[in-house]
Amino acid sequence: MSDTVLVDRQDGWVEITLNRPDRLNSFNEEMHMALREALDGAANDARAVLLTGAGKGFCAGQDLGDRDPRKTDKIDLGYTVRTFWAPLVRQIRALEMPVVCAVNGVAAGAGSSLSLACDMVIASEKAKFIQSFANVGLIPDTGGSFSLTNLVGPARARGLALTAEPLPAARAEEWGMIWKCLPEDDFLAAAREQVAKFAKGPTFGYAQTKKAIQAAETNTMDAQLDLEAELMFQCGLSPDYAEGVGAFLDKRKPAFTGEKPQ
Repeated sequence: MSDTVLVDRQDGWVEITLNRPDRLNSFNEEMHMALREALDGAANDARAVLLTGAGKGFCAGQDLGDRDPRKTDKIDLGYTVRTFWAPLVRQIRALEMPVVCAVNGVAAGAGSSLSLACDMVIASEKAKFIQSFANVGLIPDTGGSFSLTNLVGPARARGLALTAEPLPAARAEEWGMIWKCLPEDDFLAAAREQVAKFAKGPTFGYAQTKKAIQAAETNTMDAQLDLEAELMFQCGLSPDYAEGVGAFLDKRKPAFTGEKPQ
């Protein structure tokens, strides 16, 4: 695998680190392919994922040096989104396990959007989220226009996207955009602890929870009620449900396996 992405396999979970610190972990095509490969591997042999960045920043989005309009007559940014960023977001959202993003510094442009595509964001108090697209005449991509609007509402989404003003992690937590903002010395350990807990939890139930919450972004109440009934039916057939109820009634700690219903 390319060294633009580092993979550290733990007990039931995997830590994936974006590793171009000299470029604030901005993405080139090699890094895209490496991250996709790492996530494919996690889908096969892990029960939770932690995504973070090396160095001082989480991710500055697309490496604009690879998309310099001065070097060619026409830059097809639609191709870049369709071929690289959109599939990456879909892959993260489709993973049947929790994906936690530990934001260690600046998350700008597609880097901010990438963090919000994850199921949970735990950020350092020194982290900032910047919709830097406006500074170069672009729109929030990588699902950013969707995520921002659904997380903070259209008024704040427009303000962030149009001004490109940095949003400190503490304010992002206040606005409900991220899960937690923690001291710089504590946030990564807390993120790792959370992912380790997820890796020992009811993985199938987590996957169905992801499906339900994602569907709620566009469903009507009636459609959501129907979906809940179907997903609850599936969860009720899972070994983790049987183990969870048994452990509760026996007053012991459950030993979840994450297995799917047969």
